Amino acid sequence: MIADHYDIPAALEPITDQEFGLFQKLIYREAGIHLAPYKKALLEARLSKHIRELGLPSFGAYFQYVAKEHRGDELIRMLDFVSTNETHFFREPRQFEFLEAQVIPQWQAQTAAGIKAKRIRVWSAGCSTGEEAYSIAMLLMAYFPADDGWELEILATDLSTRVLKLAQSAVWPIDKAKEIPEKYLKRFMLKGVGSQAGKMKARAEVISLIHFERFNLHSDSYPVTGQYDAIFCRNVLIYFDTLSRSRVIERLIDCLNPSGYLFIGHAESLNGITERARHVIPTVYAHAAASCANQAPQLWRRQER
Repeated sequence: MIADHYDIPAALEPITDQEFGLFQKLIYREAGIHLAPYKKALLEARLSKHIRELGLPSFGAYFQYVAKEHRGDELIRMLDFVSTNETHFFREPRQFEFLEAQVIPQWQAQTAAGIKAKRIRVWSAGCSTGEEAYSIAMLLMAYFPADDGWELEILATDLSTRVLKLAQSAVWPIDKAKEIPEKYLKRFMLKGVGSQAGKMKARAEVISLIHFERFNLHSDSYPVTGQYDAIFCRNVLIYFDTLSRSRVIERLIDCLNPSGYLFIGHAESLNGITERARHVIPTVYAHAAASCANQAPQLWRRQER
């Protein structure tokens, strides 16, 4: 207990509008996440138990604890509670179909022509518990084997340290197996037995491709080296307002190889956000400055009547 001198009530008083406003500003400043007024009950539900465990008497006292005393670790912990994390293996199947049918052959052809090294770099931004990063790794390993001299590198980042720990463990409930195509499931996943029954784990060679790191997309600068052939930032932009969304996209494009691709979520769009990205198929973009000759053709066309 950090505040045993308080007379802790049986239950916290509901968060006030003033207190919610303080958290809104702090969370936006630190993470770019915009909490609309209707999210007040959500914030209250996610923080209440933790505040009680700390021995603090109110949301106002917790705000003082986090903000005015500049407790860095507690700020990270609070953002963990605020973050929404939902993901699946091979989520947005059409994007993986596009990657497999169009982008991978393009990379292979560029390498055969001597204009691309045998190296693929992908960034999973907002990776949550890791399903996205491992899906990408399995797909790339199937087409770019290390025995043929290919070097694969996947950076997986998230704001939440809690989900990153889960992602690094590479262990999931066995029910998740149904999300993975059979050809990848048998090749790249292990089924738990004994004390690990009911679970599955990625093989070591898959885990070794992925580097996990806590990363705040709202930061003023991105400490990443080099550029990426593909960046997945899916279902993250919906938590930002227009200004934050634009800032994030501009920085991501700076990190994208001129012939690379940016994948966003099914409910997201870059319309009105940037002129530096060119629409390829729904939710997939390429550098606007890149030559059309170097880009993959449309995978879906409008039906003619």
